Amino acid sequence: MTPSPPSTPLDLRPDEVHVWLVEPERIEDPRLLEAYKALLDPGERERQRRFHFERHQRQYLVSHALVRLTLSRYAPVAPEAWRFVPNEYGRPAIVGPVGQWLRFNLSHTDGMALVAVGRDVDLGADIEDAERPGETVEIADHYFAKTEVQALRSLPKEHQRARFFEYWTLKEAYIKARGAGLSLPLDQFAFDLVPGQMPGIAFDPRMNDLPDVWQFMQHKPSARHQAAVAFRRPRGGALSVRWQHTVPLAGDMAPVIKTT
Repeated sequence: MTPSPPSTPLDLRPDEVHVWLVEPERIEDPRLLEAYKALLDPGERERQRRFHFERHQRQYLVSHALVRLTLSRYAPVAPEAWRFVPNEYGRPAIVGPVGQWLRFNLSHTDGMALVAVGRDVDLGADIEDAERPGETVEIADHYFAKTEVQALRSLPKEHQRARFFEYWTLKEAYIKARGAGLSLPLDQFAFDLVPGQMPGIAFDPRMNDLPDVWQFMQHKPSARHQAAVAFRRPRGGALSVRWQHTVPLAGDMAPVIKTT
């Protein structure tokens, strides 16, 4: 099984973001897994090997193969030929003469991984397993903005956990889009979630950012997973988002879901 870039790259318009999702734990074909491993560079193979649990090794393998194969859908570069360099906060960017207009962001959790791709746009993405054990609202009390904590605590207890993960994925997506990760204080920006509307954001003046330049999208790809993407609006309008489930090298699993 030898992967190669498509003969006709997929179209990615400046007003689009494409999000590709995969379920790593459901991929058991050893031929696929070996093909994925062949795409990784030596550093990625070493990082994959260091994970103690097999499921985490598989999540890393499948998600990083997904990045390479997805980028090769849009630019004439072999999946194994992509090279990346991290910024000071660890966010990778493409190195080389081809495909530098592509922007991408990877996120994975138990049961699901995604990569978001855009054209010359700052973007970030996050996906979380909302059924994972551990504290949720207690974390919000310590790290979220006061308005978010108040809104969260005002909900019935049975709805607080789901809302926590809505906030968390949006916050993660935003700080990843900024390229600075957790160096940005989570309590200095707040999301306003209104049913039927796109999430809004407000900033503490110390953040030196403007709400109107940002757009956010949420998605539930499964009953247990919550996802979000964040991106700077292009001049003159909003972006549309396409969500697509796939099995890398094995074809698409589900129809495209488009949101605007």
